[in-house]
Amino acid sequence: MKYLTKSKFKMALECPTKLYYNEHKDKYANSSLDDPFLKALASGGFQVGELSKCYYPGGHDIQELDYETSEKKTMKLLEQENVVIFEAAIRYKNLFIRIDILEKIGDTLNLIEVKSKSAHPDTFDSEIWNSRELKKNIKSLKSTWKPYIYDVAFQSFVLKNAFPNMNIGNFLMCADKSAVATTDGLNQKFFLSTDDRGRSYAEIKGDVSLEALGDQILCKIDLNEPVNIIHNDQEMSERFNGLGFEKAIWKFAKNLEADTKIKAEVSSNCKSCEFKSCEEDKLSGFNECWNLSHGLTQEELEKPFVFDVWNYRGSQKALDSGKIFIEDLELTDFNATPRSGGDGLSNGERQVLQVEKVQNNDPTSYVDVFGLGQEMATWKFPLHMIDFETCMVGIPFNKGQRPYEQIAFQFSHHIIHADGSIEHANEYINSTPGFHPNFEFVRQLKDALGTEGSIFRYSNHENTVLCQIREQLIKSSATDKGALIEFIETVTNKKQGKKFLWQGERNMIDLCEMVKKYYYSPLTKGSNSIKFVLPAILNESEYIKNKYSRPIYGKNKEINSKNFEEQTWISTSPCGEVINPYKCLPPVFDKWDFEELELVMSDSDIANGGAALTAYAMMQFTHMSDQEREKVRCALLRYCELDTFAMVMIWEHWNDLVKGQEEEDAA
Repeated sequence: MKYLTKSKFKMALECPTKLYYNEHKDKYANSSLDDPFLKALASGGFQVGELSKCYYPGGHDIQELDYETSEKKTMKLLEQENVVIFEAAIRYKNLFIRIDILEKIGDTLNLIEVKSKSAHPDTFDSEIWNSRELKKNIKSLKSTWKPYIYDVAFQSFVLKNAFPNMNIGNFLMCADKSAVATTDGLNQKFFLSTDDRGRSYAEIKGDVSLEALGDQILCKIDLNEPVNIIHNDQEMSERFNGLGFEKAIWKFAKNLEADTKIKAEVSSNCKSCEFKSCEEDKLSGFNECWNLSHGLTQEELEKPFVFDVWNYRGSQKALDSGKIFIEDLELTDFNATPRSGGDGLSNGERQVLQVEKVQNNDPTSYVDVFGLGQEMATWKFPLHMIDFETCMVGIPFNKGQRPYEQIAFQFSHHIIHADGSIEHANEYINSTPGFHPNFEFVRQLKDALGTEGSIFRYSNHENTVLCQIREQLIKSSATDKGALIEFIETVTNKKQGKKFLWQGERNMIDLCEMVKKYYYSPLTKGSNSIKFVLPAILNESEYIKNKYSRPIYGKNKEINSKNFEEQTWISTSPCGEVINPYKCLPPVFDKWDFEELELVMSDSDIANGGAALTAYAMMQFTHMSDQEREKVRCALLRYCELDTFAMVMIWEHWNDLVKGQEEEDAA
């Protein structure tokens, strides 16, 4: 029998058609790397899950994997008047769930779902509902919480039907935003390991008694009201095409058992479909859905869709009006109002530019050389390119810290001097387990950046991180916190509403914003990620091609590197395209390269930097030999160094264009 489990229900909630594609992994390509070990590691889910068990001493852990044995063991334990069961296996017809924590107290069963997400217990109820709809007395869950609450609702449905004479309580346990750790080294008490069968498990180190754990940093939130609203079909964000909650469950289960596909309701959500990819010997589920829904040919399926337009929030409206491809869009579909003062492209103008490039089959890039030149003329040498790698762990390193506080564990720093010389000048990485690196990170960064020259970041991440560390410093007893806070305020900005609390004299310049305003290449396909912008520039810039087709980058080379011995950045594919340098990085581990590690987090709350934070978590929370740890450390150093050198090459390309225009104007 094929069971509809909670993970499959979650998939069906995203798109019911995925149930069929997922059951036929040998037939359909899947771009996501479904590795529970890595996902648990990167999100910190295994630690939060194991800590939650510690709050219920004496609980029974169901470790059996097969359905029948785990269910029998669960039912035997439930014969007791009062009992706590971890991973309780419950079946009702062809529905099967494993409940993180099941607490039986007399005739009451409390279902407790544990998530590595944070919430404030006092404001949770107001955070989960769409406020605009609530004013109309309509209950509609916010997308940020919807999957978690529907997960509990599905489990509750199974539990209620399996035990119709019991009272069911529904709860979510997650990191408490209002809590503060009262003990040091809490997160080093839980390590992630794999057994001889390859199954992941949490290994406890040291004392995990309630006294040793200190004040609780996880909170148990009552979900009875939202779950009942869902069960009564009064939750309006999900209508299951008119079926309602219960009928939808049985439809999913029926089609799963019969191995039949539920017809797809294609929409703008298809943009992130993991079955969109196509491999040589496997089919594309995305293509199959759109072919069945709209009769698209293979040639049409290769065209860019309306949801491929950068930051376009009108894609669903366009689809509803019959516009499927970018070539179908019109100027009236966008608000292309220019920026005030003509300061580069507005968002709407950039969207129109992307559409026009597609419609005119124009492969050339757009560069506002004049606008770039004006901006670049204000920059002061030496130019500092910096990039951070960070993570947020559910269980704090030290007492006094809250769950999911920012941890900055690595930076890279390139310098461009006034004479045009370039060097990878500084870097920092913490690979010591249990050490909280933030303040040392800022000390090293302060020394690296000195007091002269413009500083550059790519996107707002670095500014956000430093402002968060500033808050940590204010609460700390660090003897040099005054100097570190002053440094942070010098290189960052902080807004409160529309007003700036401060703007530093050397406030970091955002190269990503420069890209958005002054540069667009069709090769990026609308993305502004540095991992798309860099290969676009490498393919377009003759200056960069000529310079870096030689091995001038490395230790003791023309451009000094701290981590590459001798690197030629320009290499071409058989069709003549420059290969993305990120694809050429050596793997972090024998099994996974950086691209694969990024895919681990593609369907989670962690958006960017999944590869680096997964590798860092591996060094922090798994058993590694010194040799293995050094290998991961070196891979991380190369990865971060490429991020800042990518910024260097972007600057070099723009500088070459600006100089060329100046020479042309002078002639």
